[in-house]
Amino acid sequence: MKIEIKRLDDSLPLPEYKHRGEDVGMDLYSREEGVLKPGEYRLFKTGIAISLPRGYAGFVNPRSGLAVDYGVTVLNADGVIDPGYRGEIGIPLINHGQEEFSVKKGARIAQLVVQKYEEVEWEEVEELSVTDRGEGGFGHTGIMD
Repeated sequence: MKIEIKRLDDSLPLPEYKHRGEDVGMDLYSREEGVLKPGEYRLFKTGIAISLPRGYAGFVNPRSGLAVDYGVTVLNADGVIDPGYRGEIGIPLINHGQEEFSVKKGARIAQLVVQKYEEVEWEEVEELSVTDRGEGGFGHTGIMD
């Protein structure tokens, strides 16, 4: 599948799969530098804008290494890029760690996953179909052993 992309910073690579055919997410790179203190969040621009076709959405996911090693993640994970959006992709990062975290220009800060979606139409009904689970939720099955 080919998707139009506009490079807003020629010094940065385009999003890419590190292991083509094995990875789902493409790395996104920071266009900016900055320091996140513990508990702080900030938007980092990526230097790209994309044109997703109707029926597809982009999902911005955290990088597991940043989360595990530093406590840094995407604030609104999963961030959604709608097919009608044409502006620069920005990544709101938050530092849940105990130490300051420095973001360098060109650092891999998130992953982009492109997925097909279905548009829905609501059909209002008086009663929903019956299932074994019913209305049970949020721990209704008890504590795990």
